[in-house]
Amino acid sequence: MGQVRNLAFLLINKYGNEFSDDFEKNKQILDKYVKFNSKSLRNMVAGYITSYVNKNVKKVVEAEEEKAE
Repeated sequence: MGQVRNLAFLLINKYGNEFSDDFEKNKQILDKYVKFNSKSLRNMVAGYITSYVNKNVKKVVEAEEEKAE
């Protein structure tokens, strides 16, 4: 799992603004930038990126709600 996380963070740092909370879109973006020999590895990386983006989006929304109050 450490390799998946390290690769995901490397890609997020390099192409972070292209990833979204959509798993299918993230798989397509990964295919554009990285050649995977294993479909399951690509899916694990895409899933990790998707969950990471979802967590960050949730934090931003919560922070904006706190400011509005």
